[in-house]
Amino acid sequence: MYVAYGWPKVLSTKSSDPIVYLKASSGLLLLVSSSHLELWSIGQHKICLAQCFRDHNAIDREGTNIQAIWSGDTKTILVITSGHILLCYKFSFTDKQVKSGGKESTGVFLGNLKLTSSRRAPFLSENISTSNFVGNNDIALLGLSTGALQFVTWSGEFGDAVALSGESNNLPSRPYAMKESNGDISYTHVWSPYKESLGRASLILTYLELSVQLHLLVALFQDGHVLLCTTSKNGIKKGSDILPDRWIDVTDAVCASLASEQNILAIGSKSGSVSLFDLADNASPLRTISLYDWGYSTEDTGAVSCIRWTPDNTAFAVGWQLRGLAVWSSSGCRLMCTIRQSGLNMAFSPIVKLGHDLARCEPLSGGVASLDWDENAYQLYAIESRNASRMLAFSFGKCCLNRGVSGVSHLRQIICGEDRVLLLETEDEDELKVQHLIVPQSYISQNWPLLHVSASKDGTHLAMAGRRGLILYDLRSKKWRVFGDVMQEQRISCNGLLWLGKIVVVCNYNNTSKLFELCFYPRYHLDESSLLCRKLLLDKPIVMDIWQDYILVTYAPFDVQVFQAKLSGKLNPTKKPTLQLVTARELSIMTAKKQPVAMRFLPHRVLQDGKLASEIDISSHEEHHRSYVESPLKQPSRCLILRINGELSLLDLDEGSERKLTGDVEHFWVTYKQSDGEANLIEEVSWLAYGHHGMQAWYPSTGADPYQLQDFLQLDPELEFDREVYPLGLLPYSGVVVGVSQRLSFSAGVDMPCFEPLPQAQTILHCLLRHLLQRGKMDDALQLAKLSAGRPHFSHCLEWLLFTVFDAVVSSYVKADWPSPIRWNPSLLLQQACDLIKNFSEYLDVVVSVARKTDGRHWNDLFAAAGKSTELFDECFKRRYYRTAACYILVIEKLEGTPVSQYNALRLLQAALEESMYELAGELVRFLLRSGREIEVSNGEPEKKTSGFLGSFWFKPSQTKDSLTNLQPQKSFAVKETSAHIATVKRILEAHACYLMSHKMLRELVAFVKGTQFDLTEFLQSSGGSAARLQDFASALHIIGEKLDMSVLQSRLDAEFLLAHMCTVGFKEWMVVLATLLRRIEVLLELFRGDPRLWNAYSQTLRMQSQFSEFEDLLCAIEDAL
Repeated sequence: MYVAYGWPKVLSTKSSDPIVYLKASSGLLLLVSSSHLELWSIGQHKICLAQCFRDHNAIDREGTNIQAIWSGDTKTILVITSGHILLCYKFSFTDKQVKSGGKESTGVFLGNLKLTSSRRAPFLSENISTSNFVGNNDIALLGLSTGALQFVTWSGEFGDAVALSGESNNLPSRPYAMKESNGDISYTHVWSPYKESLGRASLILTYLELSVQLHLLVALFQDGHVLLCTTSKNGIKKGSDILPDRWIDVTDAVCASLASEQNILAIGSKSGSVSLFDLADNASPLRTISLYDWGYSTEDTGAVSCIRWTPDNTAFAVGWQLRGLAVWSSSGCRLMCTIRQSGLNMAFSPIVKLGHDLARCEPLSGGVASLDWDENAYQLYAIESRNASRMLAFSFGKCCLNRGVSGVSHLRQIICGEDRVLLLETEDEDELKVQHLIVPQSYISQNWPLLHVSASKDGTHLAMAGRRGLILYDLRSKKWRVFGDVMQEQRISCNGLLWLGKIVVVCNYNNTSKLFELCFYPRYHLDESSLLCRKLLLDKPIVMDIWQDYILVTYAPFDVQVFQAKLSGKLNPTKKPTLQLVTARELSIMTAKKQPVAMRFLPHRVLQDGKLASEIDISSHEEHHRSYVESPLKQPSRCLILRINGELSLLDLDEGSERKLTGDVEHFWVTYKQSDGEANLIEEVSWLAYGHHGMQAWYPSTGADPYQLQDFLQLDPELEFDREVYPLGLLPYSGVVVGVSQRLSFSAGVDMPCFEPLPQAQTILHCLLRHLLQRGKMDDALQLAKLSAGRPHFSHCLEWLLFTVFDAVVSSYVKADWPSPIRWNPSLLLQQACDLIKNFSEYLDVVVSVARKTDGRHWNDLFAAAGKSTELFDECFKRRYYRTAACYILVIEKLEGTPVSQYNALRLLQAALEESMYELAGELVRFLLRSGREIEVSNGEPEKKTSGFLGSFWFKPSQTKDSLTNLQPQKSFAVKETSAHIATVKRILEAHACYLMSHKMLRELVAFVKGTQFDLTEFLQSSGGSAARLQDFASALHIIGEKLDMSVLQSRLDAEFLLAHMCTVGFKEWMVVLATLLRRIEVLLELFRGDPRLWNAYSQTLRMQSQFSEFEDLLCAIEDAL
C-alpha cells in the first residue's frame, strides 16, 4: 500500500494555459496544454527534455488543443484541436546529454518533438464535440457527441466510425452491426442495449476507458449513464470488434478508471463520490467511497474530475473539480488527502474560504485538472485547474511489502521510497516513530530507484536493491555494506529479496544466460567469492516465501517448487560453508483462478527438544545445525494463498487441493514464532487478514485438523481500524497491530504542508485472551497475560476484555460478529475473565472502568462475578487508590444503598483532604450534597434555598463532634440523621480549613477553597477570626512571604485571592500583610488614612528590621501619598 511523505515538489510548466492531457510512461511524462506540449524526464532527475509551442496563426487557423493521446512506445502523440484538426507529433532522443552541475553525467538525453502531419477530421460540423482518446498498440479511438467512436491510426489518419446507439430501444438477443452512410462519415451502428428511450442528449459520448487486458471498453454518456462494451480478443481493428454488453447502474457518471488486474471499475460521479464495481461478478457494486464521513460534501469538492489507479491496482487517486486530491486503497481506506482537516470524523463540513491563505496551506485548493502515477507509483503528478503554470509531484512510499518475491519481518515495519526506507521504530510502543533511512548516493545514483527491501527475521539487517546490485544495512552498527566490485554489482538484476537466517537470498535475472536464478550471499560479505549457492529457476517467479530451511517458489500460471536448504559448516567470515538446495516438492496445479500475489508457509506446530520447530535457525548456531541433522524439521504441508482479486485460500501441498477461506482481502500475516526466542504474544492466532471487512483473526481448531474452516473464529469486531489508518504489520512480542495514517505539518516560510506518516498501534491481546477463555485455556491465558504485563496498553486490554465479555452477558447471547462454533456460557466466561484479571494490580481500576461504561441496571451481574463493591472499595482505600475508590462510590450507592455510599464517601473525603487531593474532595462533597438532598426529598422535606454552596447542609449546634469511626452505616436514615451526615461534612471541611490557616499553608488553602467550593468568607466570619489570628506583624510578614513567593505568578494570584476574601471580612492584619507583599498601595492607603497609629507601627516595623529593606520604596510611596 502507499503512504505519502515529505513536501510536494513543484515543477514549473512553460505555459499557464489549461491542461488537456497528462500521462506518465517509461520514465517520461507528457504534458499537453491548449497551446503547447512538454515532455519531462521523471526519473531521478526531473528535467524538461522537449517542448513544442504552436504559434498564434496556427491556433487561430486550427483551434486550440482539446484532447491528446500518447502511444505505448512513447514515440507518437496524437492531438485533436477545437477546429477538428488531428495533429501527429513524433518524439525522439537527441545525442545531447544533460549533466548535473555542468559536470556529472545524469544519463538523461534531451529530446525532440516534431509535428509530422496535420489532417482535418471527417466530422466537419461545428456542433460535434469529442471525448478523450483511448487506444492500444494498433489504433486509437475518439468518442464523438453523435454517439460514434472515431478510429484513428497512429500515423495520424482517420478510419471508420462506429456508433454505440441505434434506433432500436430493445436489447436484442445477440448484438449485430450494420452499415449506414451519412454525409462525410460512414457509421457502423451497434444496436444499443438501452431498455429505455434514448434522447438525443443520451447519445453524446463524454468519456472513454479501454482495457486491453480485459478486452473491455467503457463508454460514458452526457446523461451520466455508463455502457460496457466487449472488444475482440484479437484487438480493435474495425467496428464489429466492439460489442455492447451491459449498462452499469449509475446515472451521474463523469469519469472512470479500470483496474485490469483486480477486475474493478471505478466510476466518479457528479456528487463527488467514487463507486467501485466488480467486473468479475457481472459489474455488481462493491462499495462507494467519498469524503462525506470526513465532513466534506459536494459543495466543497465538486464533481470528480479524474481517477487513476496505481500500476499494481491496489490503490487509486481521486481528483475533484473544485478542491483537493485523495488516495484510497481498494478496500476503502483513505491513505492520503490534501484537504486540510480541522478534526477527525467531523459531523459538519469544515468549509474554508477560498483565497491565498487556503492556497498556501492546502495543495490543489483550486481543483485538479489532471493527474497520473509514475511507473513505480513513487510519484503522483497533479496539475491544479486554476493554476496550470506549475505541476505538483507527491512522494509516496510502499508499505506492506509481503507481496510477491520480497520477504517480510514482524520486527521491522518498512515503508519503501524511491531513495529511502522509512522505518517504524518499535522499541518503545508508547511512542512509535518513523525514521528516514537515506540510501547512500554512491549506490542510488547509479541504480535508482529502490525496488526491493527485505528485513531479516531478527530485525537487525536490511537488504535493499535498485535496478542493479544489492546493498545491506546493519541497524545495530549503522553501517552499509555493498559489493566491492562494481562489475559484480552490475551483474545483479534483482527481482526479489528474501532472508534465510543470516543469508541473503537474491532472485536474480542473469543477463548472460537470460535465466532467473537464486543467489545466496552471507550478510557479512557481498562478493562472488562468498557466494554460497546459485540455483537456476524454471521461469520468472511470481511469489516466493521462506520458512526455516524451506523455500517456496511459484511460477505463472500456478507451478510450485519447494526447495530445502542444507547448510554444512559454520557460517562465519573465516570459513566458507557449503549450501545445497534440494528439490523437496513440485506441483503443477491447473486452475481458472486469478494469479497469486502472496503465499506463506503454514508450519506445523510441533515441539522438538522443548522448542517449537519454527524456533530453529539453520544459519544461527552450529548446535542448532546438529539438532537439525539429528531431528529434521517436518516439511510444511500447507500454505496460504492471496490472489490478485483478494481471495484468500488454503493450499494443501500434499493433495494439491485448494480451499477458499474468504474474499476481499488486501494483506495477511502469518504469526508463527520467530527465531530469537522472545515471547510471542499472538502465537495462538494462525494468521490475520485485512481487507474491506476490516481485520480478521483466524485461530486454530481444537480438533484433529487445526485448519478446519468451520472451526475458525473469523471476523472480530474489536480489531477494527479507523478508515484512515492502514495496518502495516504485527508486533508479536507486544501483541499489537501497527498501522499508519497521514498527518500534515506546516512550517513557516514554506507554502506547502509536509506529509508525515503517523504510526499508530492497536492491541489485539484482549481478543486472544477471550479466545483462550472460550476454549477453557485459563492457564494459557494467564501465562499470556503475564507475558504482556507492564507493556503499553496492557490495562486497556484487560478493560476491553472484561467489557466485551460483560456486554455479551448483557445481551444474553453470543454476538453475531463472533462466528465461533464453540458454545460457551457468557456468565461463566465473565467469571473466568474476572478471575484472570484478579491476578494483576490493574483489577480494581478495570472493574470500575467497565462499570462506568455500562448501564447501571446490569451492575449486579458484573459485581456478582467481580466481587462485592464495598470490598473492592475497601481494597482501594487500603492501597490508597483514592481516585479509583471514588469511582466505586456510585456503584455502592446503586447496589448497597445511599447510607452505605455516604459513609464510605465521608471516609474517602477525609483521606483525600489529608493527601491534598482537593479536586477529588470537591467531587465527594458534591456527591454527598446531592445524595443528602435526594433523601430529604424522598422523606418529604422541602429543599431549602441558601446562598452558599455548603449553606444547604443542615447543622444543629447541639450536635456533638462524633468521631468519624463512630459513624456506622444504617439501612435507612431519617431527616435528622441525614443532617448529621451533612454536619459532619461541614465539620471536616472547617477542621481542614483551620489546619491550613493555622499552619499558614496558604497555597493549599486556595486550592482547597477552589476545589471544594468551600465558603471561606462565611467560615472566617463564623469563627470570629480565631483560626486566622496572626501573632505579630513582623513574624506574619516573614512567614507568609516565605509561603507565598511573589516572584511566582501563581503565588501572586493566590495572594490576590486571599486578599479579596480578607477585605470582605475586614481582617486588617491579613489585609496589611497581603497588600504589602503584593505592593497594593491603594489598599494600604485606605487602611492608614483612618488609623495613624497603625501607620506609625507599620512604618517603624519595616524600617527597624533589616530583613524588610526591600519595602523601603513602598514606604516612601505611601508617605508621599499620605
